[in-house]
Formats: sequence, structure tokens, C-alpha cells
Amino acid sequence: MTEALVVFTPSGKRGRFPLGTPVLTAARQLGVDLDSVCGGRGICSKCQVSPGFGEFPKHGVTVSETALSDWNAVEERYDQKRGLKKGRRLGCQATVQGDVVIDVPAESQVHKQVVRKAASTREITMNPATRLYYVEVEEPDMHEPSGDLQRLAAALKRDWSIEGIEPPPLAVMKKLQRVLRKGDWKATVALWADHKAARPALVDVWPGYFEGRLYGLAIDLGSTTIAAHLTDLRNGQVVASAGVMNPQIRFGEDLMSRVSYVMMNPGGDVEMTHVVREALDGLAVELAAEADISPEQIVEATIVCNPVMHHLLLGIDPVELGQAPFALATSEAVTVRTDELDLASINAGSRVYLLPCIAGHVGADCAAVALSEEPYTSDDLVLICDVGTNAEILLGTKDRVLACSSPTGPAFEGAQISSGQRAAPGAIERIEIDPVTKEPRFKVIGSDLCSTEDGFAAATAVTGVTGICGSGIIEAVAEMRMAGLMDASGLIGSAVQTGTERCIPDGRTHAYVVYDGRADGGPLITVTQGDIRAIQLAKSALFAGARLLMDALETDKVDRVVLAGAFGAHISPKHAMVLGMIPDCALEKVTSAGNAAGTGARIALCDITARARIEAEVLNIHKVETAIEPRFQEHFVAANAIPHKTAAFPELSKVLTLPQVSFNTGADNGRRRRRRG
Repeated sequence: MTEALVVFTPSGKRGRFPLGTPVLTAARQLGVDLDSVCGGRGICSKCQVSPGFGEFPKHGVTVSETALSDWNAVEERYDQKRGLKKGRRLGCQATVQGDVVIDVPAESQVHKQVVRKAASTREITMNPATRLYYVEVEEPDMHEPSGDLQRLAAALKRDWSIEGIEPPPLAVMKKLQRVLRKGDWKATVALWADHKAARPALVDVWPGYFEGRLYGLAIDLGSTTIAAHLTDLRNGQVVASAGVMNPQIRFGEDLMSRVSYVMMNPGGDVEMTHVVREALDGLAVELAAEADISPEQIVEATIVCNPVMHHLLLGIDPVELGQAPFALATSEAVTVRTDELDLASINAGSRVYLLPCIAGHVGADCAAVALSEEPYTSDDLVLICDVGTNAEILLGTKDRVLACSSPTGPAFEGAQISSGQRAAPGAIERIEIDPVTKEPRFKVIGSDLCSTEDGFAAATAVTGVTGICGSGIIEAVAEMRMAGLMDASGLIGSAVQTGTERCIPDGRTHAYVVYDGRADGGPLITVTQGDIRAIQLAKSALFAGARLLMDALETDKVDRVVLAGAFGAHISPKHAMVLGMIPDCALEKVTSAGNAAGTGARIALCDITARARIEAEVLNIHKVETAIEPRFQEHFVAANAIPHKTAAFPELSKVLTLPQVSFNTGADNGRRRRRRG
């Protein structure tokens, strides 16, 4: 073998390179977003990467431990002076020696990710599980001997009518005597007691009256992105938010790829558990620093996630979720101590609450969306679509609610798109295409100006125009359909067929040029036929899942649609409808809920009665399993057309008429056949 396949995640970009090629060189040639400022000298450490080893069925490669060159002296020197995280390599030093899958972590990306799963403003009832109590404890008496902990418990009973507490963590026991004496037998204690606790648990203790505040983390653990919101447990205010790429992405972009990795690589689940816990701990430290508080003031966390993420976080083998009947280890809500999840940075006595899963592949994230949007209280038929790498879909009214999960893949997040990238400054997030001139105008993250406005070049001089993110590619495909650059089957026309030189040859197909910055050393950003296909597959899976739920309720129409998730707040209802992502509905009845799963996590963090409520409601939500429903494939194929092969979309027709164009060369073959006849 003289060349090897190099696959980069999360971008999905790949190529073959001669053996001995530095990873950084391969990344630059493929246009991968890998930072470096020292010219490859191994000084700056910006180009750190994480290679993956084992079998990767999705990428069609088996990666051996020798796929990269051995650790060299430059890396050794850097590790001794500054330290490299376990498993990391310097991209400028490691060279390709065989087929390899390489993850580019968020901190190594030139264009840092923008947290799109932002916290939305929401009125939340404050009834947290962890509260502060001030007590005055009796001093020890030789004539009535008892331990400090027992006298503290007696004070809680006397002053607050609290009947007994659970034994505290060892970390609290070790500080209890010192704290009581420092406070002259006056202390403030934090007690945790949720809706199911038999008795409160002692979380922490401070001398005298503690004037600080307690905080909790509401975490949306997605397949691709992890978002966390640091929340004040006194008033529910979000004081800081942060997000990172899920580091598990190097083991597979989608859930089934990760399950396959575990099946084919013994111990793979342990690897994935470790990296995601490490990422959560790092987020906690980052948020505490941003809010200028001690991480020990974080005394509680709620986490929502899909079933595979749920099992991997808890250290449970997810293999059963990779095969029918898709059995969960448990579908009930789970409460664990933070030390059981290796969250060493936050308060040692704190608890983590994971919302209940619904069933199969419909997880705690879907339950959180239900808690946030409450379809079970709706008078009209509402369809709620929480779209990410996996789509969680709810449909129902106060009489009955159905749910399913549909594998949309990472295309909506900008991955596996030729010019795709995560939401970061410089990424195209909005686009319009003039239906007459076929010319685009767009906006990038980090600038309020359109590309056609004066001052755009100056406004984007620092970031540049670097690629296209999830909302941008969705709008681009829809705009191409509206402008007649692409037909209903998803085929891009040639320059002659479309009347614009922006449609350029791309192998045996065509691509549409959105931006050409090559003259100034920038990228050529196009929408290719492969990009169209990736979006078609993703949107077809979403539509087919929604259509299955509609079949179960024997309806062809929904009253309203709620778009949730990272992209939900960043794409217009019109573009979603043109693309055929969602069933036909009056556009004014299509709304955005932002990060509904994250909102559900915050509600559960702040209000223990909400935990009891959603635990009861999920028992009444009926799960439809898309993987075994015969009609799913039928709906999926019909939804490949844009917007749809057979559905009429009457509400969409009221606001626009899509061009009736066809770029299929089969018409030419037909003319030749007629001449021969």
C-alpha cells in the first residue's frame, strides 16, 4: 500500500494520501478546519487531533494502532512541558501510515463553534431539589455524648421539621467538624430531596450564614453537540451557557455507527463513556469560570439525551439498542451521584437526574421536549419535530400522544456536506437566490450585513467566508428549488439548462457556486449533487417519521407544527416546507421552540414537581418504532422528491409556485428512440 484513506470527523471529509503525509497537510488539502499557527514546528499545539482505532463500518475502514507514525521527540517534549490529553497527537508531527479516522476536537478548530442550543426565556416554577437551610447546632456535651452529624440532624428537625437525613458523602464528613467550629456552631447546609426521596441528603455545609448561591447544570447531551446551561437555583436564571462537540463523534457520526463500533471493538463502550464524561466535566469548569463562581457551588444537574447516549453516559453497554426489540436497560428516570459519573469538578455531594426514556430509541430528550411543549395538553393536533443527528418527533393532542425517533444523520448539522462546517463565525447561515438572475445573497455568522451590501468585505475580513452551516445548507437547497436551479428530483441543472454560469460541472453532475473567494485566497463554496442527496436523505427520514405518526392517528393533516432543536430557531418555515421536511401546514402555524430539549432539562432542574409530571406522562406516550414499520420505507422514498413525490402541499401552494423544471437527460434518450422508430 502506497496510499492510505484518511477520514476526518466531524466534517466527514476524506481523501487518499501517500504514506508519510503529515495529518496537518492532509487536513489542509481537504479543507478541514484544523488550526496551526507555528508552521508545523510542534510549538503552538493548536493542531491537536484524536485518532480512532478499531473497525469503523460506516467509513469502511479498519484502523490499526500503527495507522499513524510513532510518538516522536517533538510530541514528547511538548507533553512534558505543557501536557497532551490522553490519546491526542499533534497533527503537524503525526504522519499517515495506514487507513485512519481522525477527529478534530473543538479547541483545534480555527472557527470555534457557536452554541446554537441557546437557552430560551421561559417562566419556570421554582421548586428545586437542593435548598439551603440555616441552623444553630448544640455544642458537644460530655454528659450527653453524640456526634456532630447527629446534633446537626437534631437541629434540622427542631428548626425545619426535617425528619432525618441520609449519611453524607465522605468529603462532607471530613469537613463537618471544622465547619461547625469555625461558624461557632452556626452553619448553613445544602440538602437535596427530590419528589421520590425518602429523606433528604446532605450535600454540603458552610460555616455561619452562607450568602452565596447554589447553581445547577441543565445539559442537553446530543449525538453531535453537547449544550449546558448554568442555572441559578434561586430564580431559574441562566447565568452562562456553553457547548462543545460530542467527542464520541470520532467513533461514528450517528448512533448506529457508535453501536457498531462497540460491537466490533471490545471495550469501545468504555472509551466512549470516558470521553463524554470528560467533556461534561470540562463544560462544568468552563461555565463556572465564565460565571465567576466556584465549581463547588454547582450542586445538581439534569441531563437529557437519546437512549444510546443515555447508556454510554451511565456506562451501560448499548449493544441491545442496536438490534430488535431495542431493549433499554431501564426506561425510568435515573438519579446518581456525580462521582458515579466521574464529574469530579463540581460539588462532591451533588446529584444528577436523567429524565425518563419513553421506549426503544425514543429517549429522555424526547421526554424533555414533551415536558417543554406539553402536547398532552393541546386541544389541536400538534406535530413537534426536534431535529439533530437524530430526530425526535411527537404528534398528538390532550387525548393521545405518539412519539418516534428517526435517523436523519448529521447533514442538518453541516456535516458530510462538501463545504459544510459547524455554526461558527464565517459560516453562511442565511441565503437567498434571485429567481431571475440566479445570483445569491447571503449572511454569515458574525456579521449583520448581507454579501451584496457595502461594507460586507470589511465586516468579514477577520473571519472570512469559510463554509456553510446546517441552516445555510437547508436554505440553499430550498432556494435552489425555488429559483429553478434544481428540479423536483433534486437534480442540479447545467449552465445551459439553468441560464447561469454559477452551475458548474462537477464530475458527472453539476454544482452551484454560492461563493468564490479563491482570488483572495479564500474557499470555493458550492452546493454539490452529493450535498443535495445528503439533505434529501435527512429530510426524507424526518418526513417519513412524521407521516408514520399521522398514519397511526389516521390523519392527513396537522393543525400546527413546532420546530425544535439547534436548527429549529434558525430556519424559516417556508424553507422547511419547500424542502419537504415537514408535512403541509399553514405557514403561520409553523413556529420555533428553540432548544426545547434543553428547556425541558431546565424545567426539571428547577422544579421537582415537573419531574413527577413527566415521569407520569411518558407512560401515556405511545412509541412507534420506525425501524420495523413497513410503511416507513414507502414514505421515505416518496419524500425524496422536493418537496414530495405525491403529497400536494396545498398550503405551500397558497404562498408560492415552484418552477416545473426537469434536468433529467432521459428526455434526450427519448428523442433518440423516437428517431430510430
